[in-house]
Amino acid sequence: MMLGAVTYNTLKDWTLDQIVEKLPPLGFHAVELRTTHKHGVEIALSKAEREKVREKFSRSKLRLLSYGTTCEFHSADPAVRRKNVDETKQWVELAHDTGAWGVKVRPNGFAKELGPEKTIQMIGESLRECAEYGARMGVEIWLEVHGRETQPPDVAAAIMRAANHKNVGLCWNSNPTDVVNGSVKKNFELLRPWLKSCHINELAGPYPYRELFALMRASKYDRFTLCEAQASPETERFLRWYNALWTELGRACA
Repeated sequence: MMLGAVTYNTLKDWTLDQIVEKLPPLGFHAVELRTTHKHGVEIALSKAEREKVREKFSRSKLRLLSYGTTCEFHSADPAVRRKNVDETKQWVELAHDTGAWGVKVRPNGFAKELGPEKTIQMIGESLRECAEYGARMGVEIWLEVHGRETQPPDVAAAIMRAANHKNVGLCWNSNPTDVVNGSVKKNFELLRPWLKSCHINELAGPYPYRELFALMRASKYDRFTLCEAQASPETERFLRWYNALWTELGRACA
């Protein structure tokens, strides 16, 4: 289990050079670049610009892990879903060209015209198409456990069953709905078979991170936990503290 960061929100104002140069000395080993932030790595990049991004990370100790997109597949309008699927494929191409491991997408609710069951099936079908495309390029699709109606773990599990493709998995999102009677054990065990990535937020808050980290270690989770905390006016100092707390939480449950 390794520590990385999402550019949302802490790093949203850092340039790509700042991200690449500053994160490794602060104890962070990977980054998920969220769309629209100052780093500027977007699907509009030319072939030459993509090669420069790849080279920049290849010379760094920081891994370009994934792209955090806002693509979502719950609309009842087929044209809107098609637009999002096609855009996801463009992100897959960018990930392939720049050496990223995954593309993060999200659900964001149920289509009121269709209801939960049909929406879940629809999201699953869109994910499968994206996963098939990603598999041909060596890029995974990660569905963030996200959205007021779609973040409950049983819904995320149903979407994974509907997708039914080994190249699509889940990004644990450290949501309040994970917690039942103070514990995430039940829902972690439910979603663990599909777990490909993990967003963590305020480590000093009420969320049971000590238990989550212990469950991850016990299940041999060997991927990244990505800091997705609120912005700080002292970014480097905050990240240094965050790494120290993450290390201590991990040591305590080793």
